Amino acid sequence: MPAASDQPGAGDSLPELPRTWRPLGIRLAVVFFGTLLVLVCLAAWLGFNDSVRSKFTFLQLATVVGMIGVAGFVGWLLARARVTAAEDGIVVVNGLSTRRLAWEEVLAVHLPPGAPWAVLDLSDGTTISAMAFQQTDGDRAQRGVRELRALLDRPAA
Repeated sequence: MPAASDQPGAGDSLPELPRTWRPLGIRLAVVFFGTLLVLVCLAAWLGFNDSVRSKFTFLQLATVVGMIGVAGFVGWLLARARVTAAEDGIVVVNGLSTRRLAWEEVLAVHLPPGAPWAVLDLSDGTTISAMAFQQTDGDRAQRGVRELRALLDRPAA
């Protein structure tokens, strides 16, 4: 049985280019948990009286700030995932990597059941992840995969 994203739908019209797809769930989680982390640290700090606060060294404070910074950086890496389709090709951004692909290089896009995100099949026999289409986004991700598939299947200009 094919994945829901593999089934043709009546609403598979071509999206206007350029078109960018981004994951929603991970971006919401990054904002929510990042804000929560900062608020908890701030509340704990404000909850200490002056004598407790004065016992913290500069290095200890810098460590906490550094850990928040690292968590923020990891959150930014996760949240920046995107796939952009333009007239000249596709740009896939996953974490720190950015890959520019010509339309001819991408053979197919799949979002198999149980997979965390979509996969692009390339003409050189390799695959790359497309973290912009995350299974946790449900119908939104499947719709994005169908839109990208419709662009891949369009007749060459």
